[in-house]
Amino acid sequence: MPLLIFLTHPEVVIDPQVPITQWPLNAVGRERMERFADLLAGRNVTALYASTERKATDGAAILGERFGLPYGTDEDLGENDRSATGYIAPPEFWEVVGQFFANPHESIRGWERAIDAQARIVGAVKRVAQNDRTSGDIVVVSHGGVGALLTAHLQRVAIGQESRPSHPGGGCFLVLDRESLAVRQDWRAIEDGLGL
Repeated sequence: MPLLIFLTHPEVVIDPQVPITQWPLNAVGRERMERFADLLAGRNVTALYASTERKATDGAAILGERFGLPYGTDEDLGENDRSATGYIAPPEFWEVVGQFFANPHESIRGWERAIDAQARIVGAVKRVAQNDRTSGDIVVVSHGGVGALLTAHLQRVAIGQESRPSHPGGGCFLVLDRESLAVRQDWRAIEDGLGL
């Protein structure tokens, strides 16, 4: 049965002087993406998609090289819009993220509302699944925050009550049935293996 595998990009080069959307994968992130490609070696991967942010396209490019596939991009697969604040250093960043998930109908510090980001990402994933004309597995490389919002929708729970990617550096994946988008496997880190 073909799958849709939603992957959050792994570790990035954090540079407050560069727009967040332009941050590339760092050496660890690139190595973890190579490991993820190894996990998929026995699968029939026929399509790759990514958000337009560099950290996601870097990951999709690594998979594309391994599988000999181009990748498509969709702005709607992007992380919640945080351009109102730009870079916020931890631990303050994590406090704001907590507020974002706890108050989904409010704009926290000018950020895109969680409820709006959720509608956008759910629509994007549905479009990818419905419009792709290949017959095998689809891999979508996106972001942790939107992955959590997608999961809340799929698990039919309130935003903030969903299961979440657990690795602090990202590089976690959710496995869905390609046709129904039902969750086949909850979040796992790349190091946990495919498990299917």
